[in-house]
Amino acid sequence: MRYREWAFLFVIAGLGIITANFVGFKVAFIESLPGVLVLLGISLVAVVLSKLIPLKLPIVAYCSIVGLLVACPVSPISSFVIESANKINFTAPITMVGAFAGISIGNEIKSFAKQGWKMIIIAIVVMTGTFLGSAFIADLVLSLTNAI
Repeated sequence: MRYREWAFLFVIAGLGIITANFVGFKVAFIESLPGVLVLLGISLVAVVLSKLIPLKLPIVAYCSIVGLLVACPVSPISSFVIESANKINFTAPITMVGAFAGISIGNEIKSFAKQGWKMIIIAIVVMTGTFLGSAFIADLVLSLTNAI
């Protein structure tokens, strides 16, 4: 994908995150803007690094590394990064990820349907197992930490 396409997707994602943050959590546009710009800036740097560095790491790995570097205490911009990112509720970007995943799956629905009804049962079992496993682990950790 070209950088122009990445920039367009980042603008769409940023607007979606700001909208989700406003609608779901009543955080004003101006308050959300620095945090969204920080998150998108980290993402943009990760995309560029994935193209420049010859290691075959996924963009998510580069994004995590860049995020850790700019937010670590020795970074001169860490306080700004942390303060700005704290204005973005965690579920606001996840809303956009879910939407993008849905669009991506929507393009592949015909090939998924060709797999047959057995694949649908497997998908339901896998999703249910993942949910129940996550709920069990969350309950265990919350119980051990006396949070519930």
